[in-house]
Amino acid sequence: MDPITHGLASYVLKRAAFPRLARPATLAMLVAGTIADLDGQSARFGPSAFLTFYRTYFHSLLAAILFSLLATVPFLLRKPPSAEKQTSPSAIFLAALCASVLHLLMDLCQSAGVELLWPFSPRRFALDWVAHLDLWVLGILLAGILLPTLSGLVTDEIGAKSKGPKGRIGASVALAAMLLYFGARAILHSNAVAAAQSRTYRGESPRRVAAFAESGSPFRWHGIIETESALHEVEVEVGPAAKFDPDSARTSYKPEPSPALDAARNTAVARRLLQAARFPKASVEKTSDGFQITLRDFPYTRDVRSGLRVQATIDTDVAGKILSQQLTWNPVSREFWWE
Repeated sequence: MDPITHGLASYVLKRAAFPRLARPATLAMLVAGTIADLDGQSARFGPSAFLTFYRTYFHSLLAAILFSLLATVPFLLRKPPSAEKQTSPSAIFLAALCASVLHLLMDLCQSAGVELLWPFSPRRFALDWVAHLDLWVLGILLAGILLPTLSGLVTDEIGAKSKGPKGRIGASVALAAMLLYFGARAILHSNAVAAAQSRTYRGESPRRVAAFAESGSPFRWHGIIETESALHEVEVEVGPAAKFDPDSARTSYKPEPSPALDAARNTAVARRLLQAARFPKASVEKTSDGFQITLRDFPYTRDVRSGLRVQATIDTDVAGKILSQQLTWNPVSREFWWE
């Protein structure tokens, strides 16, 4: 998810689970809960660096432990004023680790995938339950922070004394609501996949099916279906009175097998891309020297700029001999998340 949502989630977790820890714990949790998203800055160093680092090393369980230690070290070296209550470094580390693991769990529920088991396995895990920027999650977290604050102002105004740590109840309710929301998303996702799996597309049965979340509505999903000869994009609606028309799918046919295409798929850049791509699609164009093969990933939403933003471009001669290969940016994608 986006860094703002991760920062809010870390702050809500602090209020709910560690309300009595001093301010240093809040800072440590905010750092540990957001630092993994620094791998998005790898886009500044080109598509190869982005493909290597984005959602890989930094989004692993090992990195979560290391980031938590990193966030704790400054408080081990710091000498607090005598009047300030000493906070146990182990308590700060535990709080930071919880925030870091929460970050991984939230990203696990998205579609880009995370390499949780690095360096032991390069496999990416993705549940496809929520979008990169989920407005509902953002609203739940903001409500869990702002509503108790407003309630506290009213309480102070009338002179009533609050019981317990400030904001703990609101934060706990927000975390519970977010858990229920993710659970509901999981059920709706399963229904969307089942609906897409049960149909035929241009007379062919599905070989692989995925349903990717839309940010605005949990009842609308972006379906991608792979059949023998094509990839199909279709909007899948679930819930009461939902309508699903497989004939409305937008179809992209796969290129015919050829020596040039086989050679391109065996190149180093293609193997790197195919390791991360969920639904790769090849296009073959005739050139003066032979063929240009482009491998790219299908977008995860109706916004064609979403999803994996790197593509592999391979040039071959007429016989299929590799002339050049490189990783480039998909021209219709955004190079940076804020653009």
